[in-house]
Amino acid sequence: MKSNSFAGDDNITLLAKGVVLKGEIHVEGTVRIDGRLDGEIQTKGQVIIGEDGLVQGTILAGTVISSGRIKAKVTAVERIQLMKTATLIGEVVTPVLLMEEGAKLQGMADMGVTAWADEPPKLLGNVSDLSAHRAKQVEVLDKDSRGDVHR
Repeated sequence: MKSNSFAGDDNITLLAKGVVLKGEIHVEGTVRIDGRLDGEIQTKGQVIIGEDGLVQGTILAGTVISSGRIKAKVTAVERIQLMKTATLIGEVVTPVLLMEEGAKLQGMADMGVTAWADEPPKLLGNVSDLSAHRAKQVEVLDKDSRGDVHR
């Protein structure tokens, strides 16, 4: 049985450190970038960008995991994960965005939220609405030496 760090995916495309590619990568499986890509990556699988990796252009994938540098529009159907050494400049479109402390993101993020409901959700069962139990406004009254009350 073959064992590797790509969760058993036998279809791996590797752009090694020191390699510069200008163009497009279209694959079904995992793409690992440790070099530089100026162009486009499309895969239903994972795009993994190593610490020395640099991608400029467009990334469309199932999952993107980056420890390197990205200057691109990044669309991930499942999630984007930025490790502590990652820098991403551009546009992010994904339902899940995970960032480790130290990761940097500059740009716009779209996580699929188009609006929120005008009404707060109804509380279920025996859960009570705490706003009904909030303290009412208290008015402080002051008594003078004669016993008269003043506001």
